[in-house]
Amino acid sequence: MARLKTMKPRLQSMPPRIGYVSGDEKQRSRYRDETHSYRSWYKTSRWQKLRMKVLKRDRFTCKMEGCGKVEGDTSQLVADHKTPHHGDEALFWDENNLQCLCKPCHDRLKQSQERRGL
Repeated sequence: MARLKTMKPRLQSMPPRIGYVSGDEKQRSRYRDETHSYRSWYKTSRWQKLRMKVLKRDRFTCKMEGCGKVEGDTSQLVADHKTPHHGDEALFWDENNLQCLCKPCHDRLKQSQERRGL
């Protein structure tokens, strides 16, 4: 009896219909840009000036409890919203709602706290 060798699985090659493919950070970011209008605020010069003002105010020092890392490379620092703004323009632009965090603390610790609802 002959074996069928030309049939390939088709489900694996289908593009995702909802959201993005896990592991594809560029596609995930593009998807979030399209679905959340406030994400465009991060690309403005107003945000860049506010971010730098916060980093200088905090003396380029991570404010996460127990960290306190001083980082001279501003690409490794994040101006983090203490209270998530969820598109609230007043909270987004409020300088008192921002703090300086190093990238590892923001990406790992702060994100896990927000997911847990703390």
